[in-house]
This record gives sequence, C-alpha cells and structure tokens, in this order.
Amino acid sequence: MPSPALLQSQLLGIALVGLWLAALAAAALVVRRRWPEQREWSRKLVHIGTGAVVPIAWATGIDRSIALPAAATITLLAALNHRLRVLPAIEDVGRHSYGTIAYGAAITALLALFWPAQPAAVTAGVLVLALGDGTAGLIGPLWPSPSWTLWGHRKSLLGTGAMAAVSLLALLALWGLLVAVGGSASAMPIPVPSPAALVLIVAVGVALEQVALLGLDNLTVPLGVGLLWDLLARGA
Repeated sequence: MPSPALLQSQLLGIALVGLWLAALAAAALVVRRRWPEQREWSRKLVHIGTGAVVPIAWATGIDRSIALPAAATITLLAALNHRLRVLPAIEDVGRHSYGTIAYGAAITALLALFWPAQPAAVTAGVLVLALGDGTAGLIGPLWPSPSWTLWGHRKSLLGTGAMAAVSLLALLALWGLLVAVGGSASAMPIPVPSPAALVLIVAVGVALEQVALLGLDNLTVPLGVGLLWDLLARGA
C-alpha cells in the first residue's frame, strides 16, 4: 500500500499525463484546421509532444501497475484510430505507416523492460524518438541538402544531422540532470552511461532511424536507444 504522499503524487501524475495528451490532441486538430496544406505538422506536434509523457510519469512516481496498462491501452487506441481515423490529425499522411502504433508499442515495451528500475533508459529512448526524430522530420524538408532513399523513404543530410544533434543534446541534458540530482556520477541512485557513450547511443539511434519502412523506426529507435543506454550504464 503506497503512502498517502506517494498516492497523491501518482494521482497528480495520472491527471497531468491525461491533460497533456488531451491538450496535444486538441492542438493537433487546431493545427490541422489552421494550416490544412501542412498536414504533416499536426502529426509532428503529437510526435514531439508525446515525449513529455514519460518524464511526467517518472517525476510523479507513477507505478508500473498503472504505467504499463495505460501505455498498452493508448497503443490499442492508436491502432483503432489508425483503422477508423477518428482523429486523422495524429496519423501519417501521404504514405502507409504504422508509426503511431509503433510509437505506443515502443513505450509499452520500454516500460515492461525497465520501469521503474531504470526509468532513465525509458526516458532516453523516448526523448531520442520524440525530439530527435521529430525535429529531423520538421527541419529536413525545409532546406535542400544531399539526400538518399532507403526502401522508398527519402533521408537528407540536414534531417539526419538535426536528429543527431538534438538527440545528443537531449541525452546530455538527461545525463546532466541525473548527475545533478545524485551529486556525482558515482553517487547516482541508478546507473548511467559515460558522456562519451552517449555519442554511440545517438549513432545507433540515427542508424536505426534510416530504416523507416512502414514507420517501424518508431519502434526500433526507442528500443535500440533504451537497451543500449541500459547496457552501457551497467557496464560503466
């Protein structure tokens, strides 16, 4: 039985996550209506904004027994929306993709693997996908740069570089926050990789993002990053 303070924190976390997701869905609808010619913007808004869910859950101490079923339920709802298009603003446009379903499945899998023992691994995987991949999708098409095509998906040097830079900044910020809370890397309550290892983690995430067939990079990127974060943290 959790203490009253912990129960209150978890209830607050659940409320914040619910409000945040509702606000994202509403904002996506507004963006879709305001800029109908930019149909990708609403999806990217949800893609990037969803990255805040795991840090909220971590900060408020949401229990595994709540987080895991909630993530699985959201994934199921994403699958239903993919088929029924109740909220088309959060779905891919112009191509067949299971990206939103894969995103939810990735968070569910990371929670099953690491929550709550290694929440940093879950957060790292989600941040690289949300911020790194999301930024790449927004910046890549804006300016011309050398590009290539893999399995029908165009990748650009600008977009790939943006993903690498933003992902590294996000992981460095996470690492720095954990060290600040722990007082030092050796005093941390959970193990973390070395700062140099973060470069390898980002490189693997960027490489996995190159294979975006059917949007399944939304599954492989966070899982690859999360697993590698945990592996290098335990070996640090």
